[in-house]
Amino acid sequence: MNMRDTDTGHFPLIEIAGTAYQRGRQHGSAAPERVARSARLYRRQLMRQGLGGDRLTRLALGMRAVIQRFDSAYLDEMQGIADGAGVSLADVILINCRTEMMFCHSELKMVCRELEDSCTGLVILPEHAAAGQLMHAHNWDWRQECADTGIVLRIRRDGADQPDLLLFAEAGALGRHGFNSAGLSMSVNFLSSDRDYRQLADVPLALVRRKMLEAPDIDSALKILWRTRRFCSSNLMLAQAGVDRGGRPLGDAVNLECAPDEIFWQTPRHGLLVHANHWLCTVARGKLRELGLAANPDSLYRQQRVETVLQQALRRGSQKIDWACIKHVLAGDFLYAGGVLRKPDAEGRHATVATTLMDAGAGAMWIARNPCRSQAFTEYRL
Repeated sequence: MNMRDTDTGHFPLIEIAGTAYQRGRQHGSAAPERVARSARLYRRQLMRQGLGGDRLTRLALGMRAVIQRFDSAYLDEMQGIADGAGVSLADVILINCRTEMMFCHSELKMVCRELEDSCTGLVILPEHAAAGQLMHAHNWDWRQECADTGIVLRIRRDGADQPDLLLFAEAGALGRHGFNSAGLSMSVNFLSSDRDYRQLADVPLALVRRKMLEAPDIDSALKILWRTRRFCSSNLMLAQAGVDRGGRPLGDAVNLECAPDEIFWQTPRHGLLVHANHWLCTVARGKLRELGLAANPDSLYRQQRVETVLQQALRRGSQKIDWACIKHVLAGDFLYAGGVLRKPDAEGRHATVATTLMDAGAGAMWIARNPCRSQAFTEYRL
């Protein structure tokens, strides 16, 4: 186990290996205070809505059977996190399964709208990248407290068909976004539609995303997604970096707008893929009703702004896009709370928590913690 930490500079790096339970125990032992903060954050949110105490614990433990059916190793890993951090299993399940755990109970369906987050993601294919390798980047906009609960997990796994992982996560969670040693990368954006919360899901979406990132290639990851039912909408941006027989970098990507019962896909245009927090696929917009823009109308600006800056960069002669350009566009230039880089809102609760840059082909990730305050990026390597 290896860990780096600082009060203000960057997210701690935790290396874990061994059995699922051992990995979880190492995770929890390395960041017990952060795991406890994660649990307190979501317990407080629900208590403000009138849900807490024994009732919340019962709902969380009621998810055990769902997790066990999907992958019993994930339940072992959660138990390990709980034991290592000195918190309850219910707390760790809450961190990993908060949306499904709460909305799958009819009396709670309208309780937790404040749990919705927003993000901006992008992928640049190798032919337009200055370094010639696929680039994947993401702004995570959520509760400011998560600047003190975020961690980076480096997960060592056994077996030739089990790639190692480098993931950004909230402490106590099995993962949020990141990449693996096979060159597969993923980021996640919030979406909402009128189909959400109407049917029970096979498994919480957060666990599906972890399973996809454990896949040896993009095809295997997509099959995992298509095999599962979802409880609410979500956007997944999936990319694959690799090399051809001559050792030259290759890469491709797909954006997946996921309704509970249907998946709408988009492929890169002119080597670029960008997504904020509203439905873009024309087929999806004709079949379902968009609900997220009422809460996040700035998504329209963020989508247009990022696309425009990247396209302008490509139109300037033979110039290609480098990390400086991506940092610039994700840092935004609109001086109010709804810009690409989300400044803290009037209540000081929501903002961009982290900006993540991923070069899966090189096995490197750079993350800026609290990028509204500092654009200093810390490097993490797989």
